[in-house]
Amino acid sequence: MAEPPRRVRELLLAGLAAAYLAAFASLYVQVPGLYGRDGILPARRVLRLSGQRLWEQFRDFPTLLWLGPSLGLDTELGMELLCLLGVLCSFGALLLEPLRDSLVFALLWVLYFSLYQVGQVFLYFQWDSLLLEAGFLAVLVAPLRLLSWGSPAWRPHDSITFWLMRWLLFRLMFASGVVKLTSRCPTWWGLTALTYHYETQCIPTPAAWFAHQLPVWFQKFSVVATYVIEVAVPVLFFAPIRRLRLFAFYSQVLLQILIILTGNYNFFNMLTIVLASSLLDEEHVGRSTGRSKKRNTGSWPPSLGSFLSTLLELSTYSLLLYWSIQYFSLEINWDKRLLESKVAFTYHEFTMWLRAVTLPLVGLAFLSLSWEILAAMYRCACVRGYFWKLWAMLQWVIFTTAAVGVFAISLVPFTYIEFESNGKLWPGIHQAFGAVQRLQLVNSYGLFRRMTGVGGRPEVVLEGSYDGQNWTEIEFMYKPGNVSRAPPVVAPHQPRLDWQMWFAALGHHSSSPWFSSFVHRLLQGQEDVIRLVQVDESQYPFNARPPVYIRAQLYKYWFTSSAEGSHSWWRRQRVQEFFPTVSLGDPMLENLLNQHGPRQDKTPARRPLATVLPRVLQSLRQLCRPVPGPTILWSLYLVVATACLLRALHHQCRGGAPPACHKGPRRGDPADRGGAEKNGHMRRREPQERGESRACGGPEACGGGRHGTKRKK
Repeated sequence: MAEPPRRVRELLLAGLAAAYLAAFASLYVQVPGLYGRDGILPARRVLRLSGQRLWEQFRDFPTLLWLGPSLGLDTELGMELLCLLGVLCSFGALLLEPLRDSLVFALLWVLYFSLYQVGQVFLYFQWDSLLLEAGFLAVLVAPLRLLSWGSPAWRPHDSITFWLMRWLLFRLMFASGVVKLTSRCPTWWGLTALTYHYETQCIPTPAAWFAHQLPVWFQKFSVVATYVIEVAVPVLFFAPIRRLRLFAFYSQVLLQILIILTGNYNFFNMLTIVLASSLLDEEHVGRSTGRSKKRNTGSWPPSLGSFLSTLLELSTYSLLLYWSIQYFSLEINWDKRLLESKVAFTYHEFTMWLRAVTLPLVGLAFLSLSWEILAAMYRCACVRGYFWKLWAMLQWVIFTTAAVGVFAISLVPFTYIEFESNGKLWPGIHQAFGAVQRLQLVNSYGLFRRMTGVGGRPEVVLEGSYDGQNWTEIEFMYKPGNVSRAPPVVAPHQPRLDWQMWFAALGHHSSSPWFSSFVHRLLQGQEDVIRLVQVDESQYPFNARPPVYIRAQLYKYWFTSSAEGSHSWWRRQRVQEFFPTVSLGDPMLENLLNQHGPRQDKTPARRPLATVLPRVLQSLRQLCRPVPGPTILWSLYLVVATACLLRALHHQCRGGAPPACHKGPRRGDPADRGGAEKNGHMRRREPQERGESRACGGPEACGGGRHGTKRKK
């Protein structure tokens, strides 16, 4: 059996805690403007008291915000409290390994799901659903340390639940690649999507401008590489050869890093890399951290198994290269010194291929899960002691049932990519999925389905005026506006209003009912909403008093070309009016507000009770108001990085540098094994078991191995 990936699990849980930290902290700074009583979409109108009992309210609409009135909190303060609790728990889990506990991740999931329930359109992003699904799986993956004294580092059944992270990564990447072709988007089929992507994505980075200048042949080849990484490589997630899984891991990481450099996609890419870490093994992680010895693979002649493994690996790489050349007509044009490519298959051929492989891929995943189940059962059978063997088998049954259940219901959203395969699923699976669908335990994914802004990036520009004649543009902090301003770097913070402004520009303003409420709040001069536009009040042109009139224009934006020699990053052209000129009391605005806006809620707001908790929350809010979201996030990450660095330096100072003259422990000694086994559980070894002194760093530093301590007989 392979060495249990204890460090890999800790790495994955720490990364997930970092993603939670970004999600909670980023949302916290935006709660008053988005969901406050005078915000764009007040959450209190979603969470209306109906006179039902508390448990009935939880049953019909599960969220912890129902407990707010008993704590003296209105809905806005309740959301802030949940965000702060999420920041505190995720910060602790990121900093301290003992807090990466199943109960802590269960609390994080409940907190974020409670916010998701009232988040409305500003929380309906695929990465919010991905975070909820990954967070739920973390409850099964994380150990139960807080209630179990001396909890083992790795349990025999843990590889079963850990496999679910790999399955989630497969569904995310494979579906994201497939939907690009099933959407029939001409840019994806023509391999020209990336010639538009960098300038048309929501919030590009400065590196996106430079990536946009790359030649067309390179952009087309990049699309081919994207298809290979998202459609073909994910199959290797279940490969029995570790080098193929490592190849798949680094392929995914490369893609995500390139996306991070050219686009501000908040915590999504970080979370995807975290999921990709499920492809690693203990040896690889230990070697990268200097805690694992390199395996001796230099024996000659090689064994039959090693030879066949290498042959299969080389065959896989050859097939990937051959299929890429064959299906995308890759050919080097030596005269023009470029790489030519085009799609060499039709939409009908692709749909037939997808229909043929969808269910076999499900079968491949089931075989991989079955292997993990059987391997875990074998480890449970090897547990010493009748009672501990029975206890291990009981846990194996429970977690196997949970894993198979999650895998089964996940087949419903996964097979949305091919509806004929979806219809072949057992009806009981559809019923089970329908029963838990609202809990966001499993979801369907498909990123960048269609490329927007082919004829130019649509952008809504707000303008305000005092007299209706002279208009002043209202500049946002993050989304494009001023053509001379460089694109910002804001990840992992997500300015959710800026993102929705990008979606609003793709259609008519009536398709974004929240927009009229946003305009109404600006006319009222609501400070919390203005801070979503500009944290620095001096940058807001109507800081002295609100504008009397507001209108919105639709523009088309393009990146400037390096050949133009311009000092501007953008060029733009006005297209048409997006939202007509309105003022307070305007009949059109009143009609829109009555249909979609906060005017629909006529019930008076409850004032929070004069208790300590509301005052503390309001004081924290006042402290955070002048600080931008990215600054808060990176400050928290800097604190964690500093604490980890100081802890590593302290550990190194206590351990000292081991001299090279002493030999390590002999092969077969307890210090040579990855961990001592007690009652079938892998646990951490005490320093005495490793031949170490508590005051030193290793067996060599204290004369360890056979020279330092006596072996137990």
